[in-house]
Amino acid sequence: MQKYIIYTAYGWLTLTGILHFIVDVASQYLRGARAPGLETTLYYGLNSAFSLGKIVFGLLGLFLAWRAMDLMNERFVQVLAIVAGLGWLAITFLFMEYWQPKFNAGIFCALVMAAFLTHRP
Repeated sequence: MQKYIIYTAYGWLTLTGILHFIVDVASQYLRGARAPGLETTLYYGLNSAFSLGKIVFGLLGLFLAWRAMDLMNERFVQVLAIVAGLGWLAITFLFMEYWQPKFNAGIFCALVMAAFLTHRP
């Protein structure tokens, strides 16, 4: 069961990172939804970095789960994933006004915690 939770957690992280970039960066840029300026540059930079971090960490997690599931069962790796999830959650509450990134980061945290709690040595 833990294997499926791990795949789901990192797949969710990758998917939501891609969707976050499409919705909050690419679509707004293509529609010209924000007036050019420093605030817009900061907005695109924050959201690009946020989504890129989620995508890369999610793909790395999926790759490691596929190639070395034993490594994903290590407590250090699981704690690192929990810390990353809490970091993304903190960023959403401090710097993002929309509820969707908060919800997505919260689901990742819940899935990683579920994998942590279902760990069997």
